[in-house]
Amino acid sequence: MGKVLVIGAGGVGNVAVKKMAQLPEVFTDICLASRTLSKCEKIQSDIEKQYKRKIKIAQVDADKVEELVKLIESFKPDMVVNLALPYQNLTIMDACVETGVHYLDTANYEPPEKPIFEYKWQWAYDDKFKNKNITAILGCGFDPGVTNVFCAYAQKHLFDEIKTIDILDCNAGSHGYPFATNFNPEINLREVTQNAKHWNKGKWIESPPILDPESIHFTFKFPVVGKRECYMLFHEELESLVKNIKGLERIRFWMTFSDSYLTHLRVLHNLGITRYDEIDVEGQKVVPLKVLKALLPDPATLGKNYKGKTVIGCIFDGFKKGKRKRIYIYNVCDHEEAYKEVQSQAISYTTGVPAMIGAMMVLTGVWNKPGVWNIEQLDPDPFMEALPKYGLPWKKVPFRGKLPD
Repeated sequence: MGKVLVIGAGGVGNVAVKKMAQLPEVFTDICLASRTLSKCEKIQSDIEKQYKRKIKIAQVDADKVEELVKLIESFKPDMVVNLALPYQNLTIMDACVETGVHYLDTANYEPPEKPIFEYKWQWAYDDKFKNKNITAILGCGFDPGVTNVFCAYAQKHLFDEIKTIDILDCNAGSHGYPFATNFNPEINLREVTQNAKHWNKGKWIESPPILDPESIHFTFKFPVVGKRECYMLFHEELESLVKNIKGLERIRFWMTFSDSYLTHLRVLHNLGITRYDEIDVEGQKVVPLKVLKALLPDPATLGKNYKGKTVIGCIFDGFKKGKRKRIYIYNVCDHEEAYKEVQSQAISYTTGVPAMIGAMMVLTGVWNKPGVWNIEQLDPDPFMEALPKYGLPWKKVPFRGKLPD
């Protein structure tokens, strides 16, 4: 069906490329590129052993448009799947516009100097992509990504009006380290240390971050894994869903954190090690958060000893034919099963599989819509059908539990 260039050879890149390699009838040629060529070489070797397929690899600095353009012109892909850092989204989008190829990512752009999670920078590319007759799919991981598809599916099939959405992300697994992050530590810690925010009755409401004693949290009984403490965060899909889910009055995002994780993070934060500004250390300029990233385990290496499950989904409250309806749609993913298949923990698996599915939707012409789109703006049905087929089964059940007001 098409050629794909994947940029980023971390945990998510590993999963996405291995899942693509399983579908030679769709992904006829694959090139994996990263600043660190050795990561690409490892994945290339795995794929040759596991799937008897040869993929191309390349070294590229995704901060530099000219390098990206040169690589794209050399490989001539039909689309680029961006699994690099969110800081690099705009340079990769620039290269796609210049060369006329489709684009997909899993997280929205974030300026390096400040953790501001907004889509405005990427939405501004809409005319550029339309003028080139190419498609950009934003946020095609799990959350954002699958959670957005759950919302689009609920709006299309289950409700006449959706009044509230609560997105709940639970990792009930254990990796055996005293402290580690499940994806890029720099991005992860910038995300969880900022103020929380949710949408309620036409405006954004800010609340304290998870480390603050006044943070908003509650205990929720998840399917399969049981009770876990959920903390309110701001997550990027809230911004687009507020625009695209009609009649929505409130939307919130919740994530589980263990006491051990919070204790470690609180100490690191109080010591200033989660700072993302430069400091002077004996005449050298360093960013404390980058030092911490270098000290923590690489998330791509966590899978071998990871046990337990993730449970991620959406709870909807609304009306169908005048009657109130509450529905919970969720996925359960097993860390050990993910490792058996693609040598990954479940966090990377639940992001990499949807990235592959989204790329497949574009390459096969199912999602053929020039411009820049969030995933909930596209037809959810083929994506929902693909999820269980490629490793992410979902369940839809009535919700009878209790959520905070």
